[in-house]
Amino acid sequence: MIGLSSPLVHSSAYWVLIVLCAMLIGMSKTGVPGVSMIVVPTLALIFGGKQSTGVLLPILIVADVFAVIYYHRHANWKHLMRALPWAMAGLVLALWIGYMVNDLQFKQMIATIVFVSIVLMIWNDYGIKNRVIADHWWFAAILGIAGGFATMIGNVAGPIFAIYLLAMHLDKKSFIGTTAWFFFIVNLSKFPLQAFVWKNINMETLTIDLLVIPAIALGAMFGIFVVKRIPEIIYKWLVVGITAISAFLIFV
Repeated sequence: MIGLSSPLVHSSAYWVLIVLCAMLIGMSKTGVPGVSMIVVPTLALIFGGKQSTGVLLPILIVADVFAVIYYHRHANWKHLMRALPWAMAGLVLALWIGYMVNDLQFKQMIATIVFVSIVLMIWNDYGIKNRVIADHWWFAAILGIAGGFATMIGNVAGPIFAIYLLAMHLDKKSFIGTTAWFFFIVNLSKFPLQAFVWKNINMETLTIDLLVIPAIALGAMFGIFVVKRIPEIIYKWLVVGITAISAFLIFV
């Protein structure tokens, strides 16, 4: 762990890593799945687990803004509003449970939820007829709470919300637009909790975030360019595959 006060913060290697992470977040938010998988462990290695979430959250919010601006017309508000209240409950739950479980237990819970969600989605697509899991209120409730919990503790809610939206059979642009609005709202809600409860967002972390905004913008524009060239059916299974890999990496 380097930490904000370390002289290594001023090294070239540090800035290469943080700029790369910012670009990957920008690409991920505009629809390129999986490219941000290395961001959370990389920032945790640099700053430490809890402090890294304070550095990452404002970067996520800026990237959310770029995604919302470009894809705002494609959001499916019906599916968004089904999950959003449950996600807020998950945020509150995370504040409480975060003091009761260790990192390994948390990772195991999140990975298990993601794997179970993948199975439910596949069963919903190819299983017994007239048993549409995704239409049940508890499907949105479970994944909403899990997503809110996961994003508060470790910014790893992407795979969970991806499974929720894939089960709704959204097209590529609706998937990205709905995801963009969901995380924009949730991440804004997290900001005061992390700033005033966990106290891991301050002027020092915000200065770092401000300096990498151009990298976020560059990554977002490149993400839009790439997504336009991925066919719908390939995009869906690309998300499923990377989601499964993400859950495995979280678990190990």
